Amino acid sequence: QLTMSLNSPTLLNEEKSQGLKRTSECLESLELQTPSSFQDNPLQQLQLASQEVLEKAKKSGRSKCPRCSSSRMFYCYTCFVPVETVPTKEIPTVKLPLKIDIIKHPNETDGKSTAVHAKLLAPDDVTIYKYPCIPEYKEKRHEIALVFPGPNSVSVKDIAFHLQKYSKKGVCDKDDDCSIEPLLKQAKIEPKEEEENLNECISNNRGEGTRLKKIIFIDSTWNQTNKIITDERLQGLLQIELKTRKTCFWRHQKGKPDTYLSTIEAIYYFLVDYHQEILKENYKGQYDNLLFFFSFMYTLIKNAKCCAGKE
Repeated sequence: QLTMSLNSPTLLNEEKSQGLKRTSECLESLELQTPSSFQDNPLQQLQLASQEVLEKAKKSGRSKCPRCSSSRMFYCYTCFVPVETVPTKEIPTVKLPLKIDIIKHPNETDGKSTAVHAKLLAPDDVTIYKYPCIPEYKEKRHEIALVFPGPNSVSVKDIAFHLQKYSKKGVCDKDDDCSIEPLLKQAKIEPKEEEENLNECISNNRGEGTRLKKIIFIDSTWNQTNKIITDERLQGLLQIELKTRKTCFWRHQKGKPDTYLSTIEAIYYFLVDYHQEILKENYKGQYDNLLFFFSFMYTLIKNAKCCAGKE
């Protein structure tokens, strides 16, 4: 759980106690500094709502979840609600341009997952499922995509081109080659006419938000993803890869490239790209508050590490 153990009632030994005290004192001294004073903070340019409520909650320590009464810091990661010291009205709400399903691996530690951030900040547009209890997507795969790197993954800007192949008129069975059949099976269409029809279809799709209505993310360690990604209910879905972003996650998995993002980072960066590449609108920070908790914890943990001499 993302509490940094700053409010743990007991410690294993005197040495840990002294180390914790030094970290707390150091954090207090750093509170007067703004995040922008840390030049290596890649999140400092975000347009975020005031995080004063989180500062106050940090000082007061753990609090009860209003639903299950568990002791938590900032929010309850099982009930998906802020704790009592973090009033819901002081937490920003983000409206998303499409729905998001997050499929969580059953062995993923609840307290370490950033998926809950999305549910807290965009409650009307985000649903979290615990695998294997997930929906059937086959009948609507013409309007759904899955964010996951792989040999057949495409970039965000190519969503319109590829989703048109899954149109209701030409959805193919799992044994078919979806990459070529829907258009080529249209009998006796001249190449030039076929190209014009394809371009018109893509253009129409763009006007309708590419017909993409839902995007799926997998929330698990990279070593756990195979069980989910091979599930038959996810087969045939268009896969999207975010290749140009680098993670800031403090729990980045050793041996994995820095382009492997935490769940909330993947959601945020996908939406920024989608806004610019598909909706064709200037991005003005509309989704920045999805990183409301993430950016606060990033600064908090980075400062603590600096004080402890680890960086």
